[in-house]
Amino acid sequence: MIALSTTPTARAEIDAAIDAVVTRLRRRLREHGDGAQALASAIARSAEGGKRFRPLLVVAAFDTLRGDDAQRPALYQVAAAFELLHTAFVVHDDVIDHDLERRGVANVAGEFRARGLEQGADATGAALLGDAAGILAGDLLLHEASRLVALADLPTGVRSDLLRLVEDAVLISAAGELADVENAVSAGEVDAETILRTTHDKTAVYSFSAPLEAGAVLAGADGPVRAALERFGQRLGLAYQLVDDLIGAFGSAEQSGKGEGSDLREAKKTHLIVLARETESWPEVSEALALAHTGPVAIRAAQSALSESGARARLEALVCDTLDEARAIVSASTLPDDCKTMLYDLVDAVQGRVP
Repeated sequence: MIALSTTPTARAEIDAAIDAVVTRLRRRLREHGDGAQALASAIARSAEGGKRFRPLLVVAAFDTLRGDDAQRPALYQVAAAFELLHTAFVVHDDVIDHDLERRGVANVAGEFRARGLEQGADATGAALLGDAAGILAGDLLLHEASRLVALADLPTGVRSDLLRLVEDAVLISAAGELADVENAVSAGEVDAETILRTTHDKTAVYSFSAPLEAGAVLAGADGPVRAALERFGQRLGLAYQLVDDLIGAFGSAEQSGKGEGSDLREAKKTHLIVLARETESWPEVSEALALAHTGPVAIRAAQSALSESGARARLEALVCDTLDEARAIVSASTLPDDCKTMLYDLVDAVQGRVP
């Protein structure tokens, strides 16, 4: 994820707001048995660490739009809500993908699958327990994210705008995740427009446009400024996810966090694959992709086939065009210079992720 330059105070305040949520959950679940307590502990671990990119993006927008310092307590609370939203989506995504680890460490589902086995459950029962815990942990995190915004000390109109942003982030991300699974299980071909829409919906709103616009709402920005940030976030978020497609196919294990060529090994229907299907080289690419799950040598063969087909170059060009659109939105806007600089830096950071 992209790193944002910010003050240590902002990071500390965001962490404190998240810690307060975790502490509250531990207290509320304490009286409901060992399983509930273990769930609270698993949620706490899932919310630890990370770059806190999304909440820091809220703060960066607020600061560069010269928000009133009197709003800072509410600012950090709202910013923390976007981190909890992200954590909820990650926990649910792991259940959908049947993943038991995140960055080499057992996730919520993995912890509770092991817990089930320790308690004598068979493999099927342990898997059921793990999935149930992951779903419930994500549900609790989604609730806590909305609760932070709902209880922030804000004027009613501001709170309503922020709750709408959170609602949009949840709805659009859910639609994108469902479409992604439908695309994956579909026996037929999925068109480029559908793949691009899914790519946008999964990430762009909750990770980019909503946090930026939330910071603008808290800063009291006018409609044109908010609209510019929304459009910018949508283009940047799409470009970011398209770069993720490149990383999933061509990036190192360190970049992807899942191993080299993870998307090829898992046969994901990304926009890269759609572009390859449109070329005359598709039969050779398809044959190479069919073997990618067999090991590193086959993965490298699939990577070579994709590159030789021209699909990689076309996707890289699409990323560049989308980032140029994001830059153009900033250039044409009435945003303050500090805010423009911050946004240009984000564009450069996404460009720098291309493997």
